Amino acid sequence: QVQLVESGGGSVQPGGSLRLSCTASGIIVSRTTMGWYRQAPGKQRELVASMTGNGITTYTDSVKGRFTISRNNSRKSVYLQMNSLKPEDTAVYYCNISPSSSSVDYWGQGTQVTVSS
Repeated sequence: QVQLVESGGGSVQPGGSLRLSCTASGIIVSRTTMGWYRQAPGKQRELVASMTGNGITTYTDSVKGRFTISRNNSRKSVYLQMNSLKPEDTAVYYCNISPSSSSVDYWGQGTQVTVSS
């Protein structure tokens, strides 16, 4: 059974930082794209950042220069370093793994990030 467990969410003031972690089990992640999505109240889920198995990254424009995605395949983990957080970053953040061999994605349980003064 594939499981993704997230951690690192919380509440911070604008300008603060958080580091999200996601660790998978039951899957070999080397040939997957790993990433982070977020969903704010009343909005659709959107891709925040992703990284392919060979290191190609994608970021949504609103987080470029502030967020950094990284991964450690041996630990089956993906991370999202979030700096200079803004209130509009407030959302539930979901870890995602997309295997190259399947159309089925795997999702973490979600972790709340709240940025407010």
